[in-house]
Amino acid sequence: MINTQNPSMEANSFEDWGSIARILAEALPFLRRYRGQCFVIKYGGHAMDDDATALRFAHDIVLLKQVGIHPVIVHGGGPQIDAFLKKLNIQSNFKNGLRVTDAATMEVVEMVLAGKVNKELVQSISNAGGVAFGLTGKDGNLVQARKYMPGGVDLGFVGEPVKVNTYILKKILEEDGIPVIAPIGVDENGQTLNINADTLAGAIASALQAVRFMLLTDVAGFLDKNGELVPEMTLAETEQAITDGVAKGGMIPKLQTCIAAVRGGVKGAVILNGKDPHSVLLELLTPKGNGTLIS
Repeated sequence: MINTQNPSMEANSFEDWGSIARILAEALPFLRRYRGQCFVIKYGGHAMDDDATALRFAHDIVLLKQVGIHPVIVHGGGPQIDAFLKKLNIQSNFKNGLRVTDAATMEVVEMVLAGKVNKELVQSISNAGGVAFGLTGKDGNLVQARKYMPGGVDLGFVGEPVKVNTYILKKILEEDGIPVIAPIGVDENGQTLNINADTLAGAIASALQAVRFMLLTDVAGFLDKNGELVPEMTLAETEQAITDGVAKGGMIPKLQTCIAAVRGGVKGAVILNGKDPHSVLLELLTPKGNGTLIS
């Protein structure tokens, strides 16, 4: 029925629905392309601190699952760990800018990542209508790790992934579940190790031969020397950006993780801003994409 009291409102409503219909039509080819495919998404940074952003993320992940795409989530939790360490008066020590994880810190790391952050994310996805399964690398022998000593520096109970057992992940995906993984692994002696979430997500993406590995960060993607977003890069261009010093600070390890993932069999790795509304959907289901694609 036409709203005779405010016809302009009715027209605007039709225009809005028309825009939505056009968006859905543009997304159809991408839905067909990616149906049945696996995507590994590293979720962390300030996107986890913002309730509205976290809620949108959960709904977007459930939407992907409902249209036949298989997301696997690996999450971080650095700010949450820092907050708990401060609350417990546990001093953080650093070597060459890297946190040393002693026994007391490792206990807090596992408690926060596995017991708090992981379960909150599982609950958010469940509230959005999905079926999420919270895991760490200790579950089902998912992640075998070894002690990580960059440049010979001993960081304590810090590890790097050696092998990913994909069996449990594939079983969850087959049953229409969504794996949500905390970045914790064990070494050959059963010692629990804290693993960088970006690194673990890249290793899992390679092990699953994912179509896409997505790194949700606090920046739009990789920026060139003029501060402009680079929408797409080859492996050679990515390596050159590191060599030439265009990539700086925390962007360097993210690019290196993407390079390793693509070399490991992932078809493409994307760095994008997790705080942008629906950034994952924009990257996967629109012609323009969102962020920087490395392939």
